[in-house]
Amino acid sequence: MDILQRFLNYVAFYTDSDGSSDAIPTTPGQTLLLNLLEEEMAQLGLENIHRSPSGQLYGFLAATDDSMPNIGFIAHVDTVPNGKDVKPQIIHYEGGDIVHENGAVTPVAIFDFLEDYKGQDLIITDGNTVLGADDKAGIAEIMTAVEYLKAHPELPHGRIGVAFTPDEEIGRSSRGFDIEGFGMDFAYTLDGSTLGKVECENFNGASVRVRFNGISVHPGASKNKMKSAILICNEFINMLPAGED
Repeated sequence: MDILQRFLNYVAFYTDSDGSSDAIPTTPGQTLLLNLLEEEMAQLGLENIHRSPSGQLYGFLAATDDSMPNIGFIAHVDTVPNGKDVKPQIIHYEGGDIVHENGAVTPVAIFDFLEDYKGQDLIITDGNTVLGADDKAGIAEIMTAVEYLKAHPELPHGRIGVAFTPDEEIGRSSRGFDIEGFGMDFAYTLDGSTLGKVECENFNGASVRVRFNGISVHPGASKNKMKSAILICNEFINMLPAGED
């Protein structure tokens, strides 16, 4: 299967994560996609395919050269909200704003990186949903690379580890990740950036919920009693380290 068809198959899955859910994964669509990936990994001949209690899916490709380092590749199956009924469109981009099928506009003035893709074919949505390339593009890249390596055993490589994680968009993808069991010397997450660029650090995707409770008192008797939840929240925000929000 070529990488385009593989990607289009993956974005058809509705895999929004849900921060209000305690399920693992937090949404059923992620489980459905992980089930498909597990089947595909088995068809490609990966070894020791298994799920962890925290929801990660692992698989391994045997080394063709045991002297080479073990390399891992990781991607997440969930997307940000509004990933239901994705209808991908393929356009030939010649510059300027992108006008989607529903009339929505992706302006080049904001997304200036579009200028780097003049003359190329792009996969976009119809404007009603996200595309889900974050991170189903990474999944498609990993699976296609594994398929190629499996078909070309003459290419030297160490043991290859593959891991697909749920709920990255709500900061839970690394919970319970079995680093020791994964057993890689180095690992890379294929999730964004530009061709040929490797990022060695990133922001912390964890989240916290804070509830501010004020005290509501009739204005006629509120002196030194009424507490504004908004002002308390504002005071809390001002206490946070500048530049770290």
